[in-house]
Amino acid sequence: MDIKKFWDEAVTYNEYLRHAGEILGNPRNQQDINYLEYYKLGIQRMNRMSEKYLPNEKQVEILAQKNFRGRILIISEAWCGDASQAIPVVVKFFEQYEVRITYRDQEPSLIDEFLTNGGKSIPIILFLDEDFNVIGQWGPRPAHGKELLNKHKNDPENYTKDDFYHELQVYYARNKGYDTIEELLEIIPSGK
Repeated sequence: MDIKKFWDEAVTYNEYLRHAGEILGNPRNQQDINYLEYYKLGIQRMNRMSEKYLPNEKQVEILAQKNFRGRILIISEAWCGDASQAIPVVVKFFEQYEVRITYRDQEPSLIDEFLTNGGKSIPIILFLDEDFNVIGQWGPRPAHGKELLNKHKNDPENYTKDDFYHELQVYYARNKGYDTIEELLEIIPSGK
């Protein structure tokens, strides 16, 4: 797997947002049309998280101690609810690093290497060393979000999909990205 190829073709966060807005204004195909409401929600959530998120000082100190020397590649799509909560936080927290986004559906061979329980769940955040080797991965949502999803899967009649989505969005709004960064810091290997 040539990760550098995906890195070279990836976009910045601003390009990612701009592209999502272009799709919202001019859908390219039937899938875009079917996902228009999700694109709209995704853009709103990303803008809100970009405005509201403030890096935690203790987490910033931990990152500095890690002495990470790589870059970050995110596999995503702008219509994804989990991505709209995680990506702005990652971009802001890791602003001194190169962070790029590659589209899951543009070239599926990359996401096929990073499946979650056999599914193409996103976002997947990849930490790359200076030679483009994957040295850590995270996604598609924080542990509490996974617990909520499992609660729905284990008892869909009493904890419906709507219950899951509502509770997940409340969690994201209250947590403000803290858990996402905490989990990412746990998987970043310490540099030299």
